[in-house]
Amino acid sequence: MKEQKYILKNQGEFKLKDIFECGQCFRWNRQEDGSYIGVFGRNVIEVKQKERTIFFQGVCEKEIKETVEKYFDLKRDYKLIQDKLAKTDKHLKTSIEYGKGIRILNQDLWETIISFIISANNNIPRIKGIIERLCKKFGNTLEYKGNKYYTFPTAHQLKSVSIEEYRKLGLGFRDKRLYQTTQMVLKKEVNLEKIKNLPTNKAREELLKLSGIGPKVADCILLFSTLKRFDVFPVDVWVRRVMNELYIHNEDENKVSKKQIENLAKEKFGELEGLAQQYLFYWRRENGS
Repeated sequence: MKEQKYILKNQGEFKLKDIFECGQCFRWNRQEDGSYIGVFGRNVIEVKQKERTIFFQGVCEKEIKETVEKYFDLKRDYKLIQDKLAKTDKHLKTSIEYGKGIRILNQDLWETIISFIISANNNIPRIKGIIERLCKKFGNTLEYKGNKYYTFPTAHQLKSVSIEEYRKLGLGFRDKRLYQTTQMVLKKEVNLEKIKNLPTNKAREELLKLSGIGPKVADCILLFSTLKRFDVFPVDVWVRRVMNELYIHNEDENKVSKKQIENLAKEKFGELEGLAQQYLFYWRRENGS
């Protein structure tokens, strides 16, 4: 594959840190000059930004313009979404101002499933390390600027990987979960192609059948993958905290139930609750201990 370039001018609602550090992805790494390099599909892309101009460069399986437009969701009007959500209340308006450069990536469904199984009870550096070792061991090699990068392994590439081999990558208790989920997908006990056409509740039910996927992970997959469901509201410790602090006001945040948060989110944010969650989550995590 040959190196390609694409320059996108006058692009608002796009900021590298907001996109790559908001918790939705694990294969993008910041470089010394402030750019980011990431691998998705059979593509290695380097992204730089100067004010409202975005510079894309890398090796792509297809044409780079089409590739980045799809992956970065560039045809969606995030300004329109932000303006609509900002009318909800001053709290959401503040969080949107902080994270207005967030765009929800169109990540491969299989990669998102495995990545978020690995993310359970884990921290970002460790998640990224495990995923990188998994890709290096079982993925295909790509080259960009003299460096080697590795594709995310397909389910078929992981077909014969044993629990012991996963364990050696540092997966811990997640080793069995990756093994079991891979086998279930290969046997089509859960059909990933069919999930794409299901309504959100049914798609969630299918994802929950997979080993290592609970409600929060299922909602992350629904939101951050090519399934692109904005009508979900993943709840973790930060989301519980911010929703309690801003709206619920229980003296003990641990007593605030997931259902209570989800019902409130649906009532306040409607069909855009997934994006509201990202703005609130990112703002609270970046601005509080």
